[in-house]
Amino acid sequence: MISEKLKLDDIDRKIITLVQEDPNLTHTEIAERIDRSQPTVGMRIRKLEKSGVLQFQPGINFKKVELFLAMVELNTKDPDIIMEMARYCPFMLNAFRVSGVHNICVLLASSDMHKLENVVNYHFRGKPDINRVSMEIITDIANDLIMPIDFDSEDHNPTIEEGCGEKCKYLIAKREGRI
Repeated sequence: MISEKLKLDDIDRKIITLVQEDPNLTHTEIAERIDRSQPTVGMRIRKLEKSGVLQFQPGINFKKVELFLAMVELNTKDPDIIMEMARYCPFMLNAFRVSGVHNICVLLASSDMHKLENVVNYHFRGKPDINRVSMEIITDIANDLIMPIDFDSEDHNPTIEEGCGEKCKYLIAKREGRI
């Protein structure tokens, strides 16, 4: 059970559920709804945050904005390279190691579909260590999806030949020896 694995009691679960449903609730409002004191709620929330179980994620709600969101699945001999690239590339929201036919899944976002295609073509397609690439555009999202976005991506105009060029944060980090 999730609660047992995360070592959550009934009060913690109620607090997390309320915060997920409405992150703007005050500690006093949560306390009233779960029949506990405001200091108890504050202490519990701090404990949950400190342990990393509860986090507040600022970002863009992709369900409510008109940006292109793409899921790229690929099979690579060196997944660590793609995972590291996702830490720097302003188009890559996140990357995941997955099981199955593909071993990496990357989420990309941009206001321009052409930019996403160029990022995928430059970084993934035709690379000797990458065997398979599949890009799907997400057309609908069931629930809110809040993710941070790097607005620097708007300053990049990636091409198939040069990627983001001189401004590529991933290539800059490689040149500087950070990766």
